[in-house]
Order: sequence, then C-alpha cells, then structure tokens
Amino acid sequence: MTGLGRILAGLLLLGFAQIGPAHAKKASERPIEPAEIKVVFTKSTIATEYVRGNAGVSGRKVTINDPVRVASISKLVVALAAMRLVEQGKLDLDRDINAYLGWNVRNPAFPDAPITLRHLLSHRSGLRDNVDYTVPLDGDLSQVLAANKAWELRYPPGDYFAYANINSPLIAAVLEGATGERFDRLMARLVLEPLKLDACYNWGAGCRAGRRAQAVTLLRPNGDLARDAPMKGKDPCAIYPASNGSCDVDALYKLGRNGSAFSPQGGLRISARDLAKIGQLLLNDGAPLLSSKSFAEMLGPAWTFDGSNGDDDKGYFKAYGLGVHWLDDGKGGQWIGHVGEAYSLRAGFWVNRASGKGFVRYVTMVDEFAPVGHCFDQCP
Repeated sequence: MTGLGRILAGLLLLGFAQIGPAHAKKASERPIEPAEIKVVFTKSTIATEYVRGNAGVSGRKVTINDPVRVASISKLVVALAAMRLVEQGKLDLDRDINAYLGWNVRNPAFPDAPITLRHLLSHRSGLRDNVDYTVPLDGDLSQVLAANKAWELRYPPGDYFAYANINSPLIAAVLEGATGERFDRLMARLVLEPLKLDACYNWGAGCRAGRRAQAVTLLRPNGDLARDAPMKGKDPCAIYPASNGSCDVDALYKLGRNGSAFSPQGGLRISARDLAKIGQLLLNDGAPLLSSKSFAEMLGPAWTFDGSNGDDDKGYFKAYGLGVHWLDDGKGGQWIGHVGEAYSLRAGFWVNRASGKGFVRYVTMVDEFAPVGHCFDQCP
C-alpha cells in the first residue's frame, strides 16, 4: 500500500490490530530478532537463500513453512480467483459490476459511467483510500462508497490509475455476488486447495486445523504485538468485528454487501514456500489454474504510466496489470509480482519470466514509517 493507505494502516494498528503491551523480557532472555526470509524458485525448484530470526513472541526460530500475513501480495492471489471465474463464464471483466452486486456503485461525478472488474483489479476504478476500507462485520460497503470522499472526482472510471486498497473489498463483494459463495471459501476452492497450499484469508477456509499456532507473529520494532499472536485452536475474532463487538461471521456477514471481513486487500496467511508455488504458476503461464490466454490478460499491463494518466507515487508505480505490479529493475529486466507492507512487515514477491526465476522475501519488526521500497534488492 502507498500514500494515504500507509497512514490508514498506521491508524488501524491502533484499533483493528490485535494490540498488546510491550513484552517484558527477563535479563536472561535474548531479545526477539526480526524474521528475515528469502526463498528463490524456478519453474520446478524451490530453495532457501536465507532464513534467520524469530517467528515472533514465542521466541522460536522462523522457518519458510510458517504462515505469515503477506499484506498486499494478497491482491495478486485474489486476481487469480477472479480470472478463474472469468474463464468459467461467471464473470466478465468489462461488464458493469452492478449486474453482479444487485446494488448500485457509481462515481458521483460520473453517474452514467459503469465500473468494471477490470477497473477494480487495475486500480482505475476511481476509488480512493480516503475512507476506511475495513468495514465492520455488520457494516455495508454501499454506505462507505456513498461518500464523495471515497472517489476521485476528476476522472471517469478507466482513465486514471491510483492505487487504493478499497478496491479489494468491492472485488470480493463482486466475486461473492457472482457465485453466492463466501470470499474465504471461494479463494480456497479456486486457488489455495487446487495448488495444495496450506493458506487462508484471515484464518478462514483453506488453512488446516492448528495452522494458526504456527503463525509468524508480526511485532512492532519495540516488541509490541501488531498481528497474529500465537494461538492454539480457532481465533475468536480474526476478522474486523461488528459494531457491537460480535465476531459471529455466520450470523452477521452478508454475501456481496461487505467484502472486507476476510481482508482481500492484505489478509492472506501463507508461508514463503507456498507463496513460491504461486510464483511457479506465474512462471508457467498460469498453469495449472489458468489458460495462457487468461494469464496474458491478467498480466497486461492494463495501465502504463505516461506522465499524466495516474498517480505513480514518485516513480513507485510504472505499470500494473490485473492485480499484478510491474517492476523495471533498471538493468533491462522486467519483473512481475507485488509488494506487501502492513503491521511492521515488508515483503516482496517478484518473478522474472524471461530468466525463469523468482523470489519471495520478507522482514518483520520494521518501523511503519520507514522509507518504502519494493523489497527487491533489499528489504525494507
């Protein structure tokens, strides 16, 4: 996430995150070390370049098999599910999303301009992170999007790129509206389970029993808890609770009306090894999940900066596909993937299709306001 999204993320740490006091340490205890991991892969191999530090408050050593909240890398995985539904004829990238939602979404400055799934996936919908994109469990996304400040009022949908996390809950609502299936279960069925990944969104469907206890705990630099403390059994409230504090998803979550509860914008819990398997899919033209044609459409890029057609965030964004960030390494190499930044974690997930190589890397306990990079040459 970038710009205002980072500010909002900092604010969320004060409310939504599972916050705890600084962890007192006995004089004999070693301080908790940040988790630092880099896994490299090709189409057929996965190898560890380095793994060091602790998995969090438990003090145990981190491994490449431990699930971690990979923040905005989650968006790329959501795009894979969306493209599968497009292939199945259940979604059309260029159809008005209102046809799937059953409620009206419009930029108030352009009430006659349809918004499409392609717009949402490529951050050209006109939505902006000037509103809170984490909707309470009993909340309604339509009420959030009714505010003028949720929108870019200068440009119609499709004309301007600006990275915005709030696109993701709306994408999740569209997927639910088109299928009648809850987002976490949909992601498990379409992507995670076919690839045999032990992964899930906000500890929902897809993770095996006990997976939560193996999580990499995300800590702030001072040791305060930011996200995912060690826990045996089911997390009583892995989602953003209702306005009355309830976490009863079955009773309160409304398909196609919220989209936020399972954090499609950043809530994927996945290990570095399993994320490398998704990287192998990117190296194999989308196989085994997508046809090469659908995969090429997903990569795009759907948007390329021309100097005035988007917010490039001071050169951070140069091109973007459908859930896919394009990165020029400055040496003639083109990489695809995504970055992740939230709850004091920084991560990079990058693939070079020309060389047939890619990598996953992340580090924890990073100052939320430290300079942001792509986690490419270094992380952060």
